[in-house]
Amino acid sequence: MQTQPLQINATEPEKLKPILPKPVILSTPVTGWNGFYFAYHRQLNHKIPETCPSQHISAICIEGFQAKMKINKQWQQKSYAASDVAIFPAHQISPAVEFEQELGFIILCLEPEFVHCAAYESVDADNVEIIQQLQSHDPLIQQIGLALKRELEISIVDSRLYAESAANMLAVHLLKRYSARKLNVREYTGGLPKYKLREVLTYINENLDTNLSLAEISAILSKTLTF
Repeated sequence: MQTQPLQINATEPEKLKPILPKPVILSTPVTGWNGFYFAYHRQLNHKIPETCPSQHISAICIEGFQAKMKINKQWQQKSYAASDVAIFPAHQISPAVEFEQELGFIILCLEPEFVHCAAYESVDADNVEIIQQLQSHDPLIQQIGLALKRELEISIVDSRLYAESAANMLAVHLLKRYSARKLNVREYTGGLPKYKLREVLTYINENLDTNLSLAEISAILSKTLTF
């Protein structure tokens, strides 16, 4: 009897304990961050069955390691470097993996709706499928993950705007580099009129002591443009 892939969801961390038994070291809240989740783990004797994630997952290696991965029903040995990443798209089956040594890794999760909304103004994101990558050398994704880790280690409370900005960059990068068809990023000319930019900057400066989000800034910008 064939075992069904394990359904995993970043918004339900308690259900991940069977495959991630050691407590997460650092993570963002699972609610209130507009569809983006960050987690930093260190696991030992790590075994993950076939899974089917609800979010787009970017897994970032902190250090090099050896692993066995089940591909086309065959176990294969793979070697990963510290700068390697793996991309596991939402609602697609990800292969089983095993490793014995202690390993640190960063997980970046994006809701499919977040990817569509974040990229809507830059690319035509309709009917675009992100392609699974079991191993890719991608310094940009690595630096996004490490920068977020450093920022969150300083403070999670006021890091929301920083994290959402990084998540938007990640979303566009995934669509640009790992989608099923070539995307052309739209070129913009001009920009905000100076008086509108001043209004937005004034709002940001007056609310620096709050946990601002891109959605709030976008709402103010939309209201400004309407007036």
